Amino acid sequence: MHLIQLNRECLLHLFSFLDKDSRRSLSLTCHQLREVFLDPCLWNLLHFSSPCQLRKDNFVLGPSLRYLTISWYSSMVLQVCNIEDWLKSSFQKNICSKHESLVSTFLAHVCYMCPNLLSLTMSGCGHITDRDVISVLQCCRKLRYLHLENCVRITDCSLEGVVAHGDNLEEVKVDFCRNITQAGLQHCKEMKPALQLTAERSADLIPDSKPEERVPIRRTLQKVLQNS
Repeated sequence: MHLIQLNRECLLHLFSFLDKDSRRSLSLTCHQLREVFLDPCLWNLLHFSSPCQLRKDNFVLGPSLRYLTISWYSSMVLQVCNIEDWLKSSFQKNICSKHESLVSTFLAHVCYMCPNLLSLTMSGCGHITDRDVISVLQCCRKLRYLHLENCVRITDCSLEGVVAHGDNLEEVKVDFCRNITQAGLQHCKEMKPALQLTAERSADLIPDSKPEERVPIRRTLQKVLQNS
């Protein structure tokens, strides 16, 4: 029996055991298998281990997507992406410029094409902003689980978005997000007491502070030294 003699349900089941690259390779063999590859029902779960994978054409976004994970465990995250912008060298800024909008652009497509998303996990995505998170909350109103880890640009504004738009959220994690404050966490807990909210180390980390915010302290120290 030839593979393409199987019905659509069997082919979808077969494809479900393959990774994204294998699915795409198989889809290039004939028109019928290409149609199976493009079937939104096949793509209820997506996992990406680096932003560059978002550029590939080996997956399909659609209303069947329920679970999305973007995790980037790389030394580049710690050495480049997580550094405050005003402290980056020209070389570091050049590295970031090649990928800094990748995740944000991808999330914009998710907002438009995946209204039934239930779970979103992003780890090491150093360039996503509060606007990206709030857009997902506004467009994917069925979202139940939101996990942000080591996303350094995320602030209390995302927690405000959770309060305003996360009607169906059951669990939110904001771990190792250094610009989340204890006050923001407390406000979110007060406004949504039924929400399971955790923040491992987030409120204990040193938040970003722009150079102009440090100037008065530096000047004060200089005056103290001059007068001593």
